[in-house]
Amino acid sequence: MFVYADEIYSARLAYGKASSNDLGNIISGDLGSHPKDLTALAVDAGYLWKKNILNLPIDVYLKGGVSYFNEDAHDDVYEALIYIKAFYNIDFLDNRIRIGFGEGGSYVSRVLETEHDEAADKNDNTSNYLNYLDISMDFDFGKLLNYKQMQGTYVGVLLKHRSGISGLINDVKHGGSNYNCVYLEKNF
Repeated sequence: MFVYADEIYSARLAYGKASSNDLGNIISGDLGSHPKDLTALAVDAGYLWKKNILNLPIDVYLKGGVSYFNEDAHDDVYEALIYIKAFYNIDFLDNRIRIGFGEGGSYVSRVLETEHDEAADKNDNTSNYLNYLDISMDFDFGKLLNYKQMQGTYVGVLLKHRSGISGLINDVKHGGSNYNCVYLEKNF
């Protein structure tokens, strides 16, 4: 197993586009695209809270971040995030692949256009505060290049998901959003 000395912090830069598909469709591989050109740029930072939980290759981070959403017809939107994220580490062929799952809260300055449109189509509520899921998969780019100074630098794909959990949060049943992203994350 790879051990990086004193790498307890992380920083991530992500860019993505909105999807009109539901969470289940995206996870099953149908990424879909939104008819409007809605994009997101996100910066997150994290702190390694627990490493190798129960002697399993699972690391847990406390994370927070901000996002900028470039909206098509409305003013742009800003988001504040706070969440807990677990990474399952798979080490093989002199590299590391991480599968990540994060859960927390998301607050936006204005309801996202994709959420507003979906809620209007289904006569549902909207909310600035919703549940946040952060689902990712990445690999250690430094290990792939065999370049020691870049070890702990990960390249990956990310699903940013906001939802009311079928009405549990602010009575939002159908007004969530999904953004498919690519990212670069560095542990230090």
